[in-house]
Amino acid sequence: MKKTVLVVDDDKSNLIIAQKLLSDEYRVAAVNSGEKALEYLEKNEPSLILLDISMPDMDGFEVMEKLRSDERHCKVPVIFLTADRSSETEEKCFDMGAVDYIAKPFVLSIMHKRVNRTIELEEYRKSLEKMVAEQLAQITKMQHDVIITMANVIESRDGTTGEHVKRTSTYTMMLAEKMREKGIYADKLDAEFMENMRNAAPLHDIGKITVPDAVLSKPGKLTNEEYDLIKSHSRAGAEMLRKNMPGMVDPDFLQVACDMACYHHEKWNGKGYPEGLKGQEIPLSARILAVADVYDALVSKRQYKEGMTTEQAFEIMAKDREEGFEADILDTFFEIKSELESLLENE
Repeated sequence: MKKTVLVVDDDKSNLIIAQKLLSDEYRVAAVNSGEKALEYLEKNEPSLILLDISMPDMDGFEVMEKLRSDERHCKVPVIFLTADRSSETEEKCFDMGAVDYIAKPFVLSIMHKRVNRTIELEEYRKSLEKMVAEQLAQITKMQHDVIITMANVIESRDGTTGEHVKRTSTYTMMLAEKMREKGIYADKLDAEFMENMRNAAPLHDIGKITVPDAVLSKPGKLTNEEYDLIKSHSRAGAEMLRKNMPGMVDPDFLQVACDMACYHHEKWNGKGYPEGLKGQEIPLSARILAVADVYDALVSKRQYKEGMTTEQAFEIMAKDREEGFEADILDTFFEIKSELESLLENE
């Protein structure tokens, strides 16, 4: 399929020249004003724009400003067409973001070569961007696989399974998405923050690796000393992440991961651990995860207990409204009851 070149010039003879010169190799779209160029771009995406500077009503520089402010077209390469050969005009062309400029009257061989070169470079740029994106996706997948593997190993040590990791992450995101839908913390729950939570949730109990097996798997009641060891996993997990992951992941992701690991046992009333944070002192990601984590602990079957129904779990969690959990977050979680029950039924 031929690449498309959009030629914008108020001089009809220049449009004819461009069409004759380029039509063998490219599909040429020709318009005689800046306004018509913008109308064309509403429905089309050319590979290159040849843009005259001196046009009535809207000159080439005005058109260029609109192109660069439009996400759809800001990367389309532009070559200015101008009869003004002054250094000031040449400098302004490049300052505006043009990849090149062609002086009038056209030297046909030069025009043809510059168009060919620009389109070749643009194809190379797109190919390079695609290659980088594919490599980044592979690296991201490898990081995610490592995270899931680590989380599964840790969870298996205290009698749970890797399914706890998946379920808790799923519940966390279901809750966060419902909150955003309702406009609760919508300013904070943007796409990047949501994705960071999705990827960080499996790591929330990574600190359990520092707790002895005998304590983690103990079926009976824990002593005070053993309970203190269990509680130490939250701070230990955050420290492990801070020390071992800075070179592997984005700083924003690392912050969310550390917050979720360290603070998911804090309580809204300030009686949680490890720091006794209260209310909105607790990071939002940890407040959301706390609800999902407790719910999964209640409905899941463990070696020392049977799993509850969602109804039973909700009754228990409701007693902790504004004590252990933020009211708005817990109430939103209760609103997705049918979706949660559907997930449990399909396991």
